[in-house]
Amino acid sequence: MTDFLAAEDRALLERHGLGTFDALWARQLEAVDEPNTARGGWSSVFRLDLEGHGFYLKRQSNYQMRTLHAPFGEPSFAREFRNISRYEKLGIPALKAAFFGERKVDGEVRAILLTRALDGWDDLDSLLQRWSDLGPAQHSAILQACGQLARRLHGARQVHGCFYPKHIFLQATGDGYMAQLIDLEKTRPLLFGQRDRIKDLEPLTRRSPQWSDAQLRELLAVYLDQPQDSLLIDNWLTRLTARRSYKRAN
Repeated sequence: MTDFLAAEDRALLERHGLGTFDALWARQLEAVDEPNTARGGWSSVFRLDLEGHGFYLKRQSNYQMRTLHAPFGEPSFAREFRNISRYEKLGIPALKAAFFGERKVDGEVRAILLTRALDGWDDLDSLLQRWSDLGPAQHSAILQACGQLARRLHGARQVHGCFYPKHIFLQATGDGYMAQLIDLEKTRPLLFGQRDRIKDLEPLTRRSPQWSDAQLRELLAVYLDQPQDSLLIDNWLTRLTARRSYKRAN
């Protein structure tokens, strides 16, 4: 079975004897949270630090899901790794994989996904928690970065499927912010035009109550490439508000 090992990380991992599936499976680390035990198996996440480089090591056993790609089931990490690879090919900013592999051991299906940690980046959720401490210029730069990220995602005909503030990571640059996505497990092709796009964007607006209507217009102006007083933005705000109300009521 062929494993994926990123060329940029190969030498570092091999220096520490971690360039193989078995070595990464056996490495003793403390989990960063409680294991997920759904789907009849388990899935857990660990932090791995090597020579100043951070990674998240994710291991799972018999933690499978049915997909069109694998109707009889496959590790959820297999789907996430395919999506990471797809985002990279499509030029959508997102987390990077350093290693992926899966094994069957005495009837047990194991999988490993090693991704580079986004050290030096802040998730949007944490920025929203201190939104009132940030200035108007920072507000605008963050909104523009999020709008550009969503536009790039949907322009590549992809739906993230879990477009929450905690899955959007931002890093300040000299004149603004860069943004990228994590948690790509639920990504799928964008098939239904505006309906899919509204459905994908709505959780971001619902979970960002700190944003005023004017700030939502600024986000949509970047996303739609329209002036902020555009009637098209009025239409999108109406549809987003309707879906937000529906989700809150249900």
